[in-house]
Amino acid sequence: MAKTVIIESAGGPEVLKLVDRPVGEPGPGEIRIAHKICGLNFIDIYQRSGLYPLPLPQAMGMEAAGVIEAVGNGVTHLKPGDRAAYAANPPGAYSEARVMPAAQVCPLPDDVSFEQAAAMMLKGMTVQYLFHRTTPLQAGDSVLFHAAAGGVGQIACQWARSEGITLIGTAGTDEKCQMALDHGATHCINYRTQDWIKQVRDLTRGEGVDVVMDAVGADTFEGSLDCLKPLGMMISFGNASGPVPPFNIGILGQKGSLKITRPTLFTHIADHDTCQAMAQHLFAKLAKGDVTIRISQRFPLAQVADAQRALEARETTGSTVLEV
Repeated sequence: MAKTVIIESAGGPEVLKLVDRPVGEPGPGEIRIAHKICGLNFIDIYQRSGLYPLPLPQAMGMEAAGVIEAVGNGVTHLKPGDRAAYAANPPGAYSEARVMPAAQVCPLPDDVSFEQAAAMMLKGMTVQYLFHRTTPLQAGDSVLFHAAAGGVGQIACQWARSEGITLIGTAGTDEKCQMALDHGATHCINYRTQDWIKQVRDLTRGEGVDVVMDAVGADTFEGSLDCLKPLGMMISFGNASGPVPPFNIGILGQKGSLKITRPTLFTHIADHDTCQAMAQHLFAKLAKGDVTIRISQRFPLAQVADAQRALEARETTGSTVLEV
């Protein structure tokens, strides 16, 4: 048996329940992992609230790190006793232990702690696909990144700096803006006190940026289009303020033949070899010192509802982890 956080209906943080569930043995292509630390991400809130519907009842959580206890037939990249981490479907990471598909579970280098891994797998591989798999980016290019002081944002700021990319961030307080700058943002705009669209245009001498990376959603979508150069790329990869409402695709032509995509990490990591390569790229960035992981909040697993409330209210910075 393992303590596991589940939901039986969609709703607010109060629907999260900590229960005992049987774990069982791994079947072909599966592993059993004992978790040490679990990660917290906005996708967990989207799933809990029903924005991303799940079959119910459902174990929750998409990211964790721990030790492999058993492997099923056909699993060759992991063995019992290995340290490992993942960000992967299906949900179930908010638990002491689980059985899950092995393909997206990654061996963990000795110099990466369980806490670092649980705080960075989903966020770090998200940044990897944003900068390397979505649209070509190279040194000298410019990016507008919303929520630059959050867990994904802090990694993105460092990633951009390490590759010579100008990153203009936005954040909701002066303190968060300074945090983004400290992590490598070239500029950061307080969207509560400044006209961030005008500021972006001014900082780019009226040209706009090559790419917008936006996980905020409804509140920033329309303005983000106005910050792009002609032929620029809008990457909408999250919905922290709510989903982007329907819009007239003709607007993209009017604003400069813009491009738009709505990617998800789980499409990019669906292939085993690609997932492992993305994780290795992330680990290499960490080993070189290009990226460090800031863990600003820690909660016991039993207090997961409080952790989600803090994340949903945008009261957190950096990464948040759940201690098993």
